[in-house]
Amino acid sequence: MDLTFKLIALAIYFIAMLAIGAYAFFKTRGGDEYMLGGRQLHPFTAALSAGASDMSGWLVMGLPGALYISGLVEAWLAVGLTIGAALNWYFVAPRLREYTKAADDSITVPSFFGNRLTDRTRLLRIVAGLVILVFFAFYVSSGMVAGGKFFESMFGGNYLLGMLLVAAVTLAYTLFGGFLGATYTDVVQGMIMLVSLLLVPVVAIFAVGGPIEMWHSIQQVNPDFTSMTKGATGVGVLSSLAWGLGYFGQPHIIVRFMALRSAKDAKAGLVFGVGWMILCVLGAIFTAMAGLAFFQQNGDSGLTDTKNGESVFLDLAQIMFHPLIAGFVLAAVLAAIMSTLSSQLVVTSSALVEDLVGGFGVSLGAKAKLWAGRGAVLAVAIFAGILAANPNSSILDLVGFAWAGFGSAFGPIILLSLFWRRLTNIGALAAMIGGAVVAFWWGQATPDVSWGLFPGDEHLYEIVPGFAVALILAIVVSLVTPKPSERTLQQFDQVRANVRGTADAQTAAAEDATV
Repeated sequence: MDLTFKLIALAIYFIAMLAIGAYAFFKTRGGDEYMLGGRQLHPFTAALSAGASDMSGWLVMGLPGALYISGLVEAWLAVGLTIGAALNWYFVAPRLREYTKAADDSITVPSFFGNRLTDRTRLLRIVAGLVILVFFAFYVSSGMVAGGKFFESMFGGNYLLGMLLVAAVTLAYTLFGGFLGATYTDVVQGMIMLVSLLLVPVVAIFAVGGPIEMWHSIQQVNPDFTSMTKGATGVGVLSSLAWGLGYFGQPHIIVRFMALRSAKDAKAGLVFGVGWMILCVLGAIFTAMAGLAFFQQNGDSGLTDTKNGESVFLDLAQIMFHPLIAGFVLAAVLAAIMSTLSSQLVVTSSALVEDLVGGFGVSLGAKAKLWAGRGAVLAVAIFAGILAANPNSSILDLVGFAWAGFGSAFGPIILLSLFWRRLTNIGALAAMIGGAVVAFWWGQATPDVSWGLFPGDEHLYEIVPGFAVALILAIVVSLVTPKPSERTLQQFDQVRANVRGTADAQTAAAEDATV
């Protein structure tokens, strides 16, 4: 009976996602809308969509599990990501929205690079499209693996069947709804994640006797739970904080900035997005704390995943609630997985149709671009599904690899494109290739370990050397190559003036409101 209630809840969730995708289908009339939604996103929608497509299963399973096992020393990653997200919204969002519109109405990250830097060779756009295609193929695969493992562990079902079901539903609303389908479902999924991450720990805290009793129980299990330095190392803390650098180069996140109604919406997006993120992270922390206390007090209720603790959220949800309610709470895990998966499919589709096909000079009409985009989504999903057919694939390794790759290859170029007028197309191309290669090599070969750069076997997260190399290459190569054309420099100055004018107007309006 319990399983029946859970399946009913998940069926309702799946139907709701498909209904949203159908709604988005009827609002999508051309290729540009399929890939960027017509640049009409409300800041609340953009913020929750960016957050939900970013966090994936790490927020509801990975973070509570790490905190459950080791304490707040594992929170450095959350600190780095929160700071990175805030800086991204504050500095990148308004300029990127303004600049992508000014730079020949660029609707993808690679097309923005090409248009911003006046790359007539189209090499920059093609290479950027290939980077997206390669990294996202594995990123999408990791989401499918997570979906299969979720069904396998929660319902005792077949891994392949679960993976195909999650992939099929996500593919359906993304295939027909495109960017709007992924974005609208992201908002619903973001709200499900937020409510679940607040509801589960609150109910669990009452179940263990309140905050004081919870604290006493935690002290019996792990007296150092609240220490963020116990067991930490300099390399480990730096690596965790460095995840925040990755935000500047994640195509599936920054594309939401490009889709805002205007640059001034970025200010509201910052409040909504970072507020959502902080509440979710606090929910994950208190989930770990309440879980520690509950399983300390109730020895007969064992944690399912005793090795990594990643089932603490799922276990508490099933213990604390009626099976039907628990089913909706469990949907938060699927929401985290599917929201990321759908966003990645849309961006990968855009890279194939807009950047690789367009980069080779092939021009498509609005309807042809629309259906080519849907075909690209299907092709990428099939390829990722083949990779995900192996249940032993490492989700965390795939995610970390892609995050570092995008952060290193795109992050420095995004920042320099928006804030440094002297950047050249050759400098950007060298940075993109150098950052991607160094991040891949550092992550796979771990030279810092083999060279003995740090004590023991400590490994510096590959985004640090990758980002640094890309930044240096971009600046050095740009300075030794001919400066950009006068038209490019004038466009940069105009965008900067427009963004400053918007900021000044907002400040003046705020001052007038207080008078």
